[in-house]
Amino acid sequence: MAGDTERIENEIAQAREELAKTLDQLAVRANPERLADDLKTKALALLSTPAVKFSLIGAGAATVAVVIIKIVR
Repeated sequence: MAGDTERIENEIAQAREELAKTLDQLAVRANPERLADDLKTKALALLSTPAVKFSLIGAGAATVAVVIIKIVR
């Protein structure tokens, strides 16, 4: 009987430790600064790819051309 109580107490203590570790991991993952930094890094990586970079340059050049044509008219 005493052995069962001790075993149950040990299991509860272990479950508490595991829960504390899980909560710490969730707190790190859900940190708004870290999430923003990750998003910024991914966005910059995407914008650095040649396909996106040149598409944006082309769209910008087309926009400038349209504005200039409208101003001249």
